[in-house]
Amino acid sequence: MGPIIGLISLAITIYIWIILIQVLISWLVIFDVINVSNSKAQNLISLLKRATDPVFKPLQKVIPNIGGIDITPIVVILGLSLLRGAIVSGMGGYGYW
Repeated sequence: MGPIIGLISLAITIYIWIILIQVLISWLVIFDVINVSNSKAQNLISLLKRATDPVFKPLQKVIPNIGGIDITPIVVILGLSLLRGAIVSGMGGYGYW
C-alpha cells in the first residue's frame, strides 16, 4: 500500500501547486504584469482554468466572495491538505507527506 499512498499524496501535492500557480497568474493578470493578448499567456491561463474549474465552479456557487476576493482556492487547498493528511495517517503514516 505504500507506493499507492505515495502516488496519491504526490497527485494531491501537484494539484495544490497547480492551484497556487493559477492564483499567482490571475494576480499577475490583474496587476497587468502578464499581457492576456499574448497567445502563450492565453494558452497557460486556459490550461490552468481547465485544470481547476471542475473543482472551483461547484464550490463557487456555495462559497461567497469575501470583500470581492474569491476564497475558493484557499478552501480547496485546505480540503486537499486535510485529505492528504487523513490518507497518509489513516494508512499507516508511511511518511509520504
